Amino acid sequence: MSRRLLVVLLLLGGGWAAARPLAASSASAGLDTSARAPLGEPNGSPSFADVRDHYCPSDARVLDRTGVVLHEQRVDPTRRRLGWTPLAAVSPALVEAVLASEDRRFFAHAGVDWRAVAAALWQRARGGPPRGASTLTMQVAALLDPALRRGDAGRTLADKWRQMRAAWALERTWTKDQILETYLNLVTFRGELQGVSAAADVLFGKAPHGLTRAESLVLAALLRSPNAPRAEVDRRVAQLNDATAANASSCRPAERAAVPVDACAAGDAVATPDLDAAIAHALAAPSGAGPRVALAPHAARRLLPQSGPPPCADTASTLDAATQRYATDSLRRHLLAIRDRSARDAAVLVADNASGDVLAYVAASGDLSSARQVDGIQARRQAGSTLKPFLYALALDRHLLTAASLLDDSPLEIAAGSGVFRPRNYDEQFRGLVSVRTALAGSLNVPAVRALLLLGPDALAEQLRHLGFAGVVQPGDYYGPSLALGSADVTLWQLVNAYRTLANAGMTGPLRLSPNEAAVAPRRVYSAAATFVVSDILADRDSRSVTFGLESPLATRFWTAVKTGTSKDMRDNWCIGYSRRYSVGVWVGNFSGEPMRDVSGVTGAAPIWEDVMTWLHRDLPSEAPPPPPGVGAAAVAFPDRAEPARREWFLDGTEPARRDAVRAPATRIIAPADGSIIAIDPDIPAFRQRVAFEAETAGAVRWVLDGGDLGSAAEIRLWQPVAGTHTLTLVDADARTLATVRFEVRGGRAGRRRST
Repeated sequence: MSRRLLVVLLLLGGGWAAARPLAASSASAGLDTSARAPLGEPNGSPSFADVRDHYCPSDARVLDRTGVVLHEQRVDPTRRRLGWTPLAAVSPALVEAVLASEDRRFFAHAGVDWRAVAAALWQRARGGPPRGASTLTMQVAALLDPALRRGDAGRTLADKWRQMRAAWALERTWTKDQILETYLNLVTFRGELQGVSAAADVLFGKAPHGLTRAESLVLAALLRSPNAPRAEVDRRVAQLNDATAANASSCRPAERAAVPVDACAAGDAVATPDLDAAIAHALAAPSGAGPRVALAPHAARRLLPQSGPPPCADTASTLDAATQRYATDSLRRHLLAIRDRSARDAAVLVADNASGDVLAYVAASGDLSSARQVDGIQARRQAGSTLKPFLYALALDRHLLTAASLLDDSPLEIAAGSGVFRPRNYDEQFRGLVSVRTALAGSLNVPAVRALLLLGPDALAEQLRHLGFAGVVQPGDYYGPSLALGSADVTLWQLVNAYRTLANAGMTGPLRLSPNEAAVAPRRVYSAAATFVVSDILADRDSRSVTFGLESPLATRFWTAVKTGTSKDMRDNWCIGYSRRYSVGVWVGNFSGEPMRDVSGVTGAAPIWEDVMTWLHRDLPSEAPPPPPGVGAAAVAFPDRAEPARREWFLDGTEPARRDAVRAPATRIIAPADGSIIAIDPDIPAFRQRVAFEAETAGAVRWVLDGGDLGSAAEIRLWQPVAGTHTLTLVDADARTLATVRFEVRGGRAGRRRST
């Protein structure tokens, strides 16, 4: 029968009844066809490769460094479809069922099934119900070209003719396997489920290659009636079951040799219980199910574009799925253990030291969190003691201190604004003279403040900016001495990268989540010698024991350097550390800012840090780094047996000339602090109000107040305050000034009495 004769017959027939509404008539195929001529016209047929390459899943997927799916995020609300599935990855049973349902002579015709057309015309002429004649090729043409889809009023003869021409055009340039593969990826099976991948995954929880024959019959039946009730699906499945069993011996023509289909050899019908179970499973599944993989939602938010069209291709990341999963599980397990102490939120960041690749990005605690959408890795919080290594490294680099330098861990008052800053150690104890090694390893606060006063807050603030702490925007005087104790706001991202700088011998460079980020040349912010000494201190379990004991989560069985931190009122809890290969940072707290109860760095964040670090090194050793050029060891002894004699690391040029050359600090005034303002309370009797004068002495020194001698400074002296401005001085036996502070007393009657 010629095509011209067919048109005449169609016209005489008075119309064309389509077999059924096209499954994708209400949803676009998701391909950009705006610049292409209609199918069937010159240059109107796209290539198969063009269609496949421009196919966009409804879910943007983030992959780990090996291609494992870490996260799926719905970006197309109009339909649900997964990645493109090759025909070879589709169950042979489904191919057989689809052909039996939709186009039994698919491999025999050239785009239009004339026998089906004739049967449809004959039935129409006899007044029977409408019967369709659309082939798979014609349906693919309509899926690719919106102009060929059936509207609410059905198709006209001209519409049908254009669809046939498009089918012939496809058959001239595409293979049968390509047409069949495209159909299976673009057709709607049920609800919003488009394509075999989405249908198999959502309705049966399987990949397309794992579909059984019963499940395949159900999916093929849904093509005719995607949203049909149970009774209609039962009837259609039963018909297909009989048809596929009866036609099993002839369902594999030679043209299909490229498709690995062996299901046709089995000619037995599927048992009714198996069919009933498959139907029930498919109809019970939510056809609009959302993405099921959500292992790294916050990382995905940073990797996927927040505006513009979503990506059609998968998005690669530097993350490692196994590390991400373990860090997530560890965070949850340990957080549950301290949840009764008002700790609900936590975050973990793991980075490779050499490359800066982020291997785990766990920014919240999921359903345990008080605000699971907050990114705990990028949120700014007070740093606590985690900034101390950068303070001491800078002092070492500037030759102001060595690891053996003695700092005074005793009460200290410093004027700060309109008040007085009194640093205290975590355990509320003071240890007298301690070395820099003991002060840093034991995270002692008062020695750190004294080191900052020696260095200057501006110098530390500038260094923190060089390390990438973007939140440190004010000059050092704005933060004052509290900067040594972590008063600046930082993020876990910044902290981990700064500690990674210590691990990389003073060279800093950015972290990266995407392997496509341009490489940035590292730059030096510390000498290799200074970072070696600081790393050696942070790895020193014995020196750490003054605060944390010998056994704690900080004491790993392999070499690591680690530091904890706790902000004011236990609002933030940190543990940051590194091995030779990895840097790991953990934060524990509450996104709401609510304080925790009795949760310190060693009890909150440290157990998670140890767990993750130990897992990373389950098969990987980590040994102490060798000393770099510019550093050497020397024996030292300490005055008054402040600490046991030992061999200590020194930067070249800072080692003591003699073994006992380490000296205590010079004489100074401890209280009152320079610039203090003291108020007299009129409601308290004057004889009960006293100001303590306290000094750190190194010999016979005396107090001089406003030019008047007050006596020996060997003991604390209590002075009755007198309104006015005062100058307090320490002098030696030769009346030489050793230290001076100025302070003001307000209230009472100024000038009434200058001294006692």
